[in-house]
Amino acid sequence: MQADLKTFSAFGCYGMAAITALTAQNTRGVTAAYPVAPDIVAAQIEAVMSDISPDAIKIGMAATPDIARAVAEALTRYEARNVVLDPVLVPTQGVSLACAGLEAALRATLLPLARLVTPNLHEASALTETPLAQTIEEMAAQGRLLIEAGARAVLVKGGDLAGDPVDVLVEGGEIRVFYGRRIATRHTHGTGCALSSAIACELAKGAPLIDAIATAKVWLEGALEAADALRLGEGRGPPHHFFALWW
Repeated sequence: MQADLKTFSAFGCYGMAAITALTAQNTRGVTAAYPVAPDIVAAQIEAVMSDISPDAIKIGMAATPDIARAVAEALTRYEARNVVLDPVLVPTQGVSLACAGLEAALRATLLPLARLVTPNLHEASALTETPLAQTIEEMAAQGRLLIEAGARAVLVKGGDLAGDPVDVLVEGGEIRVFYGRRIATRHTHGTGCALSSAIACELAKGAPLIDAIATAKVWLEGALEAADALRLGEGRGPPHHFFALWW
């Protein structure tokens, strides 16, 4: 959530939060996670939506099936738009961030509400119940399966593939491949969260989906290039969300 709010600010957007779980984590990994009661999650969403109408919404960690359902019910009631779902399931380092049954709950409740779903390779594999993708073609196939499950558009993130990172967008029967640069830094903690939040910001400003993704990827590369300057932690630190503002 802290990374999301930093990203929103970096893009000139005003972020508001509904906390779904409390976590204990640092650059070395996640050591504990405690879900918030679903009714409290719903109350937080309603407090924002009943007073301020967001131009876009980014969903990250849902934690439990009941929380996923509570989020979906609240967003449906307020006719939320430009929803970007980043299906956080397992961190690169540390304990699981998902309870049993969360994948099925995400498919049934939140996928149909999303303008865009942004799973990484492991999350796409879990959500589609297929082996981990190794190629662009396999990434596209998983994206199509999620479209069939109700998503409007899917960006399968291939940062864990060997070589330069590549992301695959599937939308309306069309496939678009986004190529990027591999930045030489160990500080990549939360890059997926930052990317989906950046896309949500651009959608909030009215950008077409393809342009929103392209702009977000360029910004993230800059944030990763500047990450070493932060000198944070002994493990995988965060990208520098504010690299364009201060060093």
